[in-house]
Amino acid sequence: MPHWQLKDTGAPEARFRGLAAVSRSTAWVAGTGGTVLRTTDGGAAWRDVSPPGAGELQFRDIEAFDARRAVVLAIGEGEASRVYRTDDGGATWTESFRNTDPRAFYDCLTFFDHRHGLAMSDPVDGKFRILSTGDGGRSWTVLPDRGMPAAQEGEAGFAASGQCLVTSGPKDVWLATGGAERARVLHSADRGRTWTATDTPLPAGDPARGVFALAFRDRAHGLAVGGDFRPDQPSPNAAARTFDGGRTWRPAATAPPAYRSGVAWLPHSRTAALAVGPTGTDLTTDAGRTWRTVDTGSYDTVDCTPDHGCWAAGEKGRVARLEH
Repeated sequence: MPHWQLKDTGAPEARFRGLAAVSRSTAWVAGTGGTVLRTTDGGAAWRDVSPPGAGELQFRDIEAFDARRAVVLAIGEGEASRVYRTDDGGATWTESFRNTDPRAFYDCLTFFDHRHGLAMSDPVDGKFRILSTGDGGRSWTVLPDRGMPAAQEGEAGFAASGQCLVTSGPKDVWLATGGAERARVLHSADRGRTWTATDTPLPAGDPARGVFALAFRDRAHGLAVGGDFRPDQPSPNAAARTFDGGRTWRPAATAPPAYRSGVAWLPHSRTAALAVGPTGTDLTTDAGRTWRTVDTGSYDTVDCTPDHGCWAAGEKGRVARLEH
């Protein structure tokens, strides 16, 4: 039975909601206190590669192309939302974006390939804002919002696991929402220029409820997890699945027992995936129809790699790798 093996990151004060798994040996994590760590030996040793002067920032998402190149997103209102980029394994960082609009609050970052990527902000002027790069995160521009549907009252993204904006293939991207009357997933097939919105069966109708994370194994097959992040609140219907690229979502027949903040397909599997949250990890082996709890440790986010490397990260500096 696969199980999580904890790795000693040496950073017990950090909460890692950003995770970029490159391989079984290489992974990056990003979190509170402006912390970025990197391992290249399967988690035995971790190097603190935090950007200098970032101690007040909250990193919530990191995307890495390999052991040397990574892009990290700091979240928050106004100038707290920033993007940094490294080409040398974190030895040096360049700030490539700093938000100057006090109304914007960036949540998540994603890449289609080594050059093209997007970031998303909570709604500005009634629409989610999309930031685009075509040079690997060196420069960013705000896309026009003509093709973005109107946001609901109170609708926002959850910067819980770096999985509220995800891609599959060269052009498809999905955006997860919560906080409003309906928990929705927005889909774009043209790298973020035009979007369609679809309701999901996940919990909604409260600022603490919605879709927290998405994972697509191809442009058709996707999973959504979430619920109500308050520890004392139940989260029925905490997972859903789609077979048509997010046009329709079906609730899981047997959902995870509580709120889940992260989700990832297992490598080279058409049916297996992991969902994680503060109260445990759940496994599906039927493409999201049923889930069963396999671990009760707390994790915020999960990410898997083609060479069968699955990693999870969360509070108190917790990072683990899946061992079979």
